[in-house]
Amino acid sequence: MSQPVSSNSVTEDLRMSAIHTWLTSIVSPSLKVASLRAASADASFRRYFRIDGEDGKTYIVMDAPQPAEDVRPFIKIAELFTKINLSVPDILAQDVEQGFLLLTDLGTTTYFNALNNDTAHKLYLDAIDSLILMQAQSQADILPEYDREFLLRELMIFPEWYIGKHLGLTLTAEQSTSLNNVFEALLANIVAQPQVYVHRDYHSRNLMVLDKSNPGILDFQGALYGPLTYDLVSLLRDAYVQWDEEMVIDWAIRYWEKARAAGLPVSPDVDSFYRDFEFMGLQRHLKILGIFARLAHRDGKNAYLQDMPLVMTYVRKTAQRYNILIPLLRLLDVLEDTAPQIGYTF
Repeated sequence: MSQPVSSNSVTEDLRMSAIHTWLTSIVSPSLKVASLRAASADASFRRYFRIDGEDGKTYIVMDAPQPAEDVRPFIKIAELFTKINLSVPDILAQDVEQGFLLLTDLGTTTYFNALNNDTAHKLYLDAIDSLILMQAQSQADILPEYDREFLLRELMIFPEWYIGKHLGLTLTAEQSTSLNNVFEALLANIVAQPQVYVHRDYHSRNLMVLDKSNPGILDFQGALYGPLTYDLVSLLRDAYVQWDEEMVIDWAIRYWEKARAAGLPVSPDVDSFYRDFEFMGLQRHLKILGIFARLAHRDGKNAYLQDMPLVMTYVRKTAQRYNILIPLLRLLDVLEDTAPQIGYTF
């Protein structure tokens, strides 16, 4: 007896047929449609394929199905970042209605694959230089604002998906109040930070190693206008790569020095700047724990569970360094059943 075909499989087959038809219609560059193959996975509904051209080059096909995805932000921000002289893919052909883009190929070597003790310093300094180049060209009213409401909405993914779905727990009223107080402390710091263009996923899996104008930058369609330290935290406290704290501090200070020289409005006091960096990092990592839980429990992408321990390490180390954040550490101890046998007052 034959197995029923899932609706997802049928949809994907229809999408692939549409992609092939669209690629066949492209005159320049001339493409070898039969060479189409998967290029990379994505946490969203987007898919990426690599295809050979008759010119001997390879190209990238983005498949962003509506209504879940929309290629228009990618197109807008690619144009913006190109004008800033960042290394992003060129858009060679587009079908906005179907959600298809043909892009230049920035290669196959991500920072994630290339980083080691010998390469890290140069790669990170290159990434810091590109980040400052982007931030120094920032203008208000070009990108949507990464405002308090948006930041809080992200934080709330943590109690909903990490605590509620992943741990299977419900917070008491006291625990909710304690967690919300920590959120308020984070937001008070973050919304007071200078505002710049924010990539929002400026990390090792979205940066490509290039021979010239390194790094190549991908996955920027969610860029906003928001807190100055966000992308630096994404880079240096990467959810997928961990470095010794001394190295992170060294790179953060190098960024701070370069940013000041570029005229960016970083705090003149490096300790205050690093506190901003840490508070921003905690917001991001709490959000990521929730997102990883959602990807696993809602979308069946269980590989992200393997990345949770590193992110939780970041959360705990930051929380224990600041008195105002200690209630978060105590809450986590209770929730994860790792607390010493003493009572905590929330």
